[in-house]
Formats: sequence, structure tokens, C-alpha cells
Amino acid sequence: MDTLELIIGNRTYSSWSMRPWLALRHIGVPFVETYVSLYVPGFKQKLLDYGGAGKVPMLRHGGSLIWDSLAICEYLAENFPAARLWPVDSQARALARALSAEMHSGFQGIRNVMPFNCRTRGRHVKWAMDVDAEIARVQEIWLGCRERYSNVGPWLFGNFSIADAMYIPVALRFVTYGVELKRAAREYVATAQALPAVQEWIAKASQEAEVLEASEVGK
Repeated sequence: MDTLELIIGNRTYSSWSMRPWLALRHIGVPFVETYVSLYVPGFKQKLLDYGGAGKVPMLRHGGSLIWDSLAICEYLAENFPAARLWPVDSQARALARALSAEMHSGFQGIRNVMPFNCRTRGRHVKWAMDVDAEIARVQEIWLGCRERYSNVGPWLFGNFSIADAMYIPVALRFVTYGVELKRAAREYVATAQALPAVQEWIAKASQEAEVLEASEVGK
């Protein structure tokens, strides 16, 4: 099998890098992890040397280069079908794709006010009603999935899927900034935090020396 190589940025700050990394960990196949420290002199050229859009994450597999978190996850789902990264049921699969795409393109208010910073807690930031609406929408998504699929397992669609890989960084954002959540949402966050791959990611992030001041808000 051709080597899988995932090019990622700072684990502390790069939620987009985390998403396909979680998918790869779930699949359980060996892969090479290439780390590029972001926003330091020369980082952009390093990324452009790999190709694509010059952003993380990127996946190299044989002669293929795939960039963008969701595109990488889709590629993994197609090439490793036994991992069942999408739900088997067609209706559940369609919903999981829709919710993943919503995460991929939306929730800009949460992203702006709560920069991803998974190695810290106790941050306090202020936000407006539009962010309250986004937080409510995330909880609505989680609650709806858990009500429908809780009999299958603890994840959004029972079994771990790309939808979880897309939403786990949001769960960690809520932890960092102490967002008050309803019980079902708190339970999902706890499930995410307990995942060994998530704990591994955070542990490695805690060892990073780089500090990006733009993402160190709410001190």
C-alpha cells in the first residue's frame, strides 16, 4: 500500500488539521505525520512546496495530493470503506454529510470569537447574539442526532463518523471558553474528550512551544 502522509499545522491552533487526523486514527492504518509550524518565517513556502492551496491539512497518498479537511475525509471514506466513516444507512449518511458540510462552511461567529486553542481552559470572551444563535444551532444538531441514534452508540450517528471528526473541535472550543451547554451537549463533549485520539492530540499540543497571539484570546 502506498504511504499515507498527512501534513498538519500546530495542533494547538489548527482545528482543520485535527479533523482528518481523527479520521485517520479511527481507520487505524499507519500514516506519516508531517508537522509544519504556522505563521513563522518561511511557513507558507513550505506548504506551497507540497502543492495544493498552500494550506493545512494536506494528504499525500501515492501520486495523489488532497487538500481541505472534508475532501480528505471523503477520500479516506472511499479508500477505506471497512472503517465506515459515513453511516451505512443512506438517510443517515445524507444527514451526516449535510451536517458536516454545514460545519465546514458555517459557524463563522464561533470561529471568530473563540479561536481554536485546545491546550488551555478558563478563557473568557464576550460574544453577540449571532454567536448565541450558532451555539444553539450546534446543540440542536447534537441533540437531534443523539435522540435518533443513541441506541446505536455514543457518537452523533451512533458509531464514530466524519460528522464527529468535524464537530469535535467545536466541542473542544466550548471547553476552552467555558460555554454553558445543555445536558445532551455536555454528554457529547465528554464523549469527545474521552476519545483516546483526542487525548493524544491535546497531549501533543501541550508539548508545542509556539504561541500564536491571535489565538490566545480571553486570558
